[in-house]
Amino acid sequence: MTHVTERSGAGSGPVGGPSSTEGAGHQPWTAGAGRSGRKRSVSYADAGVSIHAGDRAVELLKSKVRQTRRPEVLGDLGGFAGLFRLDTKKYRSPVLASSTDGVGTKLVIAQQLDIHDTVGIDLVAMVVDDLVACGAEPLFLLDYIATGEVVPEKVAEIGAGIADGCRYAGCALLGGETAEHPGVLRPDEYDISATGVGVVEEDEILSPERVEVGDVVIAMRSSGLHSNGYSLVRHVLLGAGRMRLETVVEEFGRQRTLGEELLTPTRIYAQDCLKLIAETETRALSHITGGGIPGNLVRVLPENVDAVVDRASWKPQPIFDLIQAKGRIEDPEMESTFNMGVGMFAIVSAEDADRALATLTGRGVDAWQAGEIIEGTGQVQMIGQHTRG
Repeated sequence: MTHVTERSGAGSGPVGGPSSTEGAGHQPWTAGAGRSGRKRSVSYADAGVSIHAGDRAVELLKSKVRQTRRPEVLGDLGGFAGLFRLDTKKYRSPVLASSTDGVGTKLVIAQQLDIHDTVGIDLVAMVVDDLVACGAEPLFLLDYIATGEVVPEKVAEIGAGIADGCRYAGCALLGGETAEHPGVLRPDEYDISATGVGVVEEDEILSPERVEVGDVVIAMRSSGLHSNGYSLVRHVLLGAGRMRLETVVEEFGRQRTLGEELLTPTRIYAQDCLKLIAETETRALSHITGGGIPGNLVRVLPENVDAVVDRASWKPQPIFDLIQAKGRIEDPEMESTFNMGVGMFAIVSAEDADRALATLTGRGVDAWQAGEIIEGTGQVQMIGQHTRG
């Protein structure tokens, strides 16, 4: 974020400036102009927007944002636009990739618990792991925060999480916007989104056309729910299930509460996947978000093959069992809503399967062979049953 403005509000927006009938020596507009006894002028703060609070939030964030700086970044925070010098000499035929996303209703949990330094990591993950899915290196990210009231410390916490996520992804937090929306959002409400830009060589773009019969499907474990399905989660656990966020759930271990589990940040795979691409014959990457495993893995398959994924190759985290049991949710609904313990799939050549697993394991990623590519019609076949208990 670079500065603060109002994008919407209750009633009319800020007023000011002369009308067409006013002369050069006009006086500032005042409420009830022309009426006797009412001379007090109206300020932006009266409408609920604090420019000073926004400036304070930016100051609190500057050191964090500078930690995401890449050599290509020009200038500093506070400008009208972020500047990034793309070194075209590094590439033969560079293609820019872009992605935009948000965090969704996971933000409701953060607001209820008054914990705001993790959802920024989720935001970055949603954007950069979409970028790397086509083989692109994330270069920079722009964020957008809309809130009912700018509380500098809270905005700084959100921004710090975004900056941390950018560091993990190796991209620069180039700038952004914080908008105060009094009358539209409650003072404690906010929403966040971001747009990222990456670069990939044209002849190295990952696409379904690269996937072949005999390839291997590698799974990378998620950190939990990531950032999808939270409307269903809140309905099942906090609504019908009447659970409290402060409740310690024994199955989670380490005296971990439900709220802590639900706010676990999304795993960022961008740098791990770039290393995988560099070390192996990677055919495709599938970021498992809304739509679950079947809905996302199918997006990287050509029409002449199927992906066979064996559920028995992994055990989902306890949070998925809890949600399914509390909500009496059928397996197909679970698999079309949640990642079920897998945040990213890689499809690699069979010859490189062992190297792929070694590369990911060496980077601290829990990865395993979850399936294979066979002749088919562009479908995902889920076979076997997850280990339970």
